[in-house]
Formats: sequence, structure tokens, C-alpha cells
Amino acid sequence: MSETTSTKGIWKVITASSLGTLIEWYDFYIFGSLAVVISTKFFPSDNPTAAFLSTLATFAAGFVVRPFGALFFGRLGDIIGRKYTFMVTLLLMGGATFLIGCIPSYESIGFWAPLAVLILRLLQGLALGGEYGGAATYVAEHSPANQRGYWTSWIQTMATFGLFISLMVILGTRAILSPEEFDAWGWRVPFWISIIMVVVSYVIRRKMHESPVFAKAKAEGKTTTNPLKESFGNKLNLKFVLLALFGAAMGQGVVWYTGQFYAMSFLKTVMFVESSQVDALLGIALLLATPFFIFFGWLSDKLGRKPIMMLGMLLAILLYRPIYDKMYKTTDIVNKTEIAANAKNEVILKEVKEGKMDSVYTANKEFTDGTKWTQIKSVHLENGQPVLVDGKAKADTKTVVTINNDDRWMLIFLVFIQVIFVTMVYGPIAAFLVEMFPVKIRYTSMSLPYHVGNGIFGGLLPAISTYFVTTAKDDGDPQFYLQGLWYPIVIASISFLIGMVYLKYKNNVEHD
Repeated sequence: MSETTSTKGIWKVITASSLGTLIEWYDFYIFGSLAVVISTKFFPSDNPTAAFLSTLATFAAGFVVRPFGALFFGRLGDIIGRKYTFMVTLLLMGGATFLIGCIPSYESIGFWAPLAVLILRLLQGLALGGEYGGAATYVAEHSPANQRGYWTSWIQTMATFGLFISLMVILGTRAILSPEEFDAWGWRVPFWISIIMVVVSYVIRRKMHESPVFAKAKAEGKTTTNPLKESFGNKLNLKFVLLALFGAAMGQGVVWYTGQFYAMSFLKTVMFVESSQVDALLGIALLLATPFFIFFGWLSDKLGRKPIMMLGMLLAILLYRPIYDKMYKTTDIVNKTEIAANAKNEVILKEVKEGKMDSVYTANKEFTDGTKWTQIKSVHLENGQPVLVDGKAKADTKTVVTINNDDRWMLIFLVFIQVIFVTMVYGPIAAFLVEMFPVKIRYTSMSLPYHVGNGIFGGLLPAISTYFVTTAKDDGDPQFYLQGLWYPIVIASISFLIGMVYLKYKNNVEHD
């Protein structure tokens, strides 16, 4: 198969592919970005921690089914073509996201609310499983072989931009609406907005032409009628599928979701930093780091994919614990000096549904560096007495830390460093995966290891790591906040060792 040597029209291909990819990732990230709010809407409110973990599990379910989407849509992409397949995935993803914003709350329809969310999350995961392989393959097959890392890295930036835009839409919605309006219905707006973006992307994608490499293969009768069998029934190709998964995609997946999702979850639920502050500082860190996707994609054309990806994993393995220790201690009020005169404590009786009352205790503290700490404890009352659960008064506690400017920039820097690790492992990986497999089974073969690595190993990370932290805290571990990092460190270490031993210096296979 002759390789593409011209970059004529490549920016049109990049724009059309990237816009759709950006929107699909925006749709996917909205759920994760609003996980704390969603947990109060679609799950029982009796146990906020259990509701949040249930939300993370539902979020993870969308990742778990991504490999099935990779198989289903990968097969279609290798038989029908790249263009039409990822048009379908775009519409499926956008429709599911819009509908999540329309589901009534748990208080309105009970069990049907979390069930409907789960089903739509599964559809999102299936769609995303077919999107990435199509977009990466489509761009790579329009690119010269010696520039694949550079051109496909533009696709890699779109996942981060999708998260960035989702954060900006959420911040914008919060700014326009009052806190009460956002909590009541405003959180649905980012879900609704996605349908407008999907329509625009569909119109653009509809005008695209099929990949020239695939079109040539199809014209010459060199495509396959059974890509699943040829991808996984062939021992040599299966070997490369497994090598791509365990030597690269698995480690890349956990580094990606630690730097961009777990960091956000950690800031909000472990450090208790105020939600809009987290969204803003994460957005700044992402914006600053995003150009490095392009840089490391370009550099991989010069040095090879392996050295850059392996170095990114190694740095993450060695530095995650020091980084997260610094993050936690930066805002820990134990390390700050309180202004005792400004401390305020209030008790408020608040009427809730069914004529019941809650006794709300509010504690406010201020510190010399400008940090503010607020804790709201709501004790449930019935007939004037606390409602007892297992002999203890039933109470919900919410802590919010408003950080000062110096701490904000320190946290931006620490998240930025984590995203640099992401750019190192993620920038070159599209070109790396494309080059491992022949054209006729490329969509299927590259999609599966990518989505198992990201969907299973990466997608489960927020739920698993949060569970480790919660368990360690309950056990009284003084460094409970670091225990969630063992999951990404162990997985990345295994991937690093396999990659170093079995991956060749540059690329494993050249098929074109």
C-alpha cells in the first residue's frame, strides 16, 4: 500500500475530525465534571458518600463498555469506511448527552432516574468506543508517514479541549445563574448545549471524503469482510494487540485519568476546595499544557514513540505521591494560622419536606493567608429530636475551602505538571497504534487496546482511587489522601516494564 506523501487539504481533515472528537469528549466529560452535583439528583440523598461513589461507578460504566463499542464500530469502520462510522458515533453520543439533561430527578421518578442515566452512559461509552479509532485512523491515513505523530497529535488535543470547554460552560452557567437556580435546574444546561454543537459537527462531517488509503484498498478489493477474525484470530496480529494494550495503552490510560479526572475529584472531595475554584484552576492548567500534545507528537516523529511515552509513565510513577502530598498540604488548614476573632458559628432551624426540621450548624473560619473554611452540618430532626441511625444522630456534613491566590497558582502548577505527563504518553499514541496494524483491520485492531486501556484501566480509576482514599480515611490512616494513587502507580509500572522490554525503539510495524 503506497503511503500518503502530501499534506494538501490536511487542515480540512484535521478540523472536521477534531471538531467531532472535541464534541464527543465534551459530552463525555460533562458527566464527570458535574459528578458531585449529579450524585444529589439521580441517587438517594440518605448517604452522600454512597451517592457520589454510585455516580462515579455510573461514570465508570461508560468506560467499561467502550471496548464493545470499539469492536462494533471498528468492524463497521473496516468494512463500510471511516467517515460514515464516526458520523454515527457522533449522533449517538450527542443524543445520549442531551437526554441525560432531560431525565427527572430521583425524587420525581425514583429508581428509574439512575437506571435511565446508566443506560444513556452505556450508549455514550459505546459511541466513544467507535469515535477515537475512526478519527485517529482517518487523520493518520491522510498524513505523510514521517509526520503522523505531528498531525495525529492535533486529534489528541481535542480530548483535553473537550474537558476545558466543558469546565468553561459549567463556570459560565454558574456565573449567569444563582447557586439555587444552578442546583435546581441550571446543571442541565451544559447537557442541553451539546446538541447544538453536535448538529454543527454533523453538517461539517457530512461533507468529508473517505480516507484515500482506505478508498484505494477498497477499490483494489483488499479490505476484509471479517475484521474481528483477522484482528484477533490471527496469532501475530493478536500479539500486537496485546502488546499495544499492556505495553502502552494501559499505562497511558491511568496517567491520563489521574492527571485530568482524579486530580479534579481529589481537589473537590478530598481537599474540599470550592467547586468553581477547582474548575477554574483545572481549566487554566489544561490550557497551558495543551500545546505540549503537539510538541510531543512532533518529537515522536524525530525520536520515535517509545522513548517519549515510557518517560512520561516513569515520571508519573515517581512523582505522583510527592505531587499529591504537596497539593493536600497546600490547602490543609492544619498548616495555617487562624484568625480567631473572625470565627463564626451559627445554628439554624431549617424546614424540609414533610414538615420535618433540620438543625443546621455552620462553622466559619478565616486564616491569615486569606483561606476561608466553612463546614455545614445538618442534623435531621423529627418531632424536635435527632433522627437516629445505628444509635447515632443522622447528619450530613459539607466542608468547603476557599483558597487564596498563592495557593491557587501552586495548585495550577501541580496539575499542570500532571497534564505534562499526559501529553507525553498521549501525544504520540495515535500514530503509534495506527502504525502497528495493516489498513484493512486497522480501525478494529487499534480501537480495542486503546479503549480497554482507557475505558477499563483508566475509566475505573476515579471510582477505585476514591474508594481507597475513603477506606484509608475510615481506618484512621494519617496519609489516607495518598492511598488512591497506588492504583495508577502499579498499573503504570506494569505497563512501563512491558513496554521497555517488548516495544521496539521506534515503531513495531510499518504497514503502509
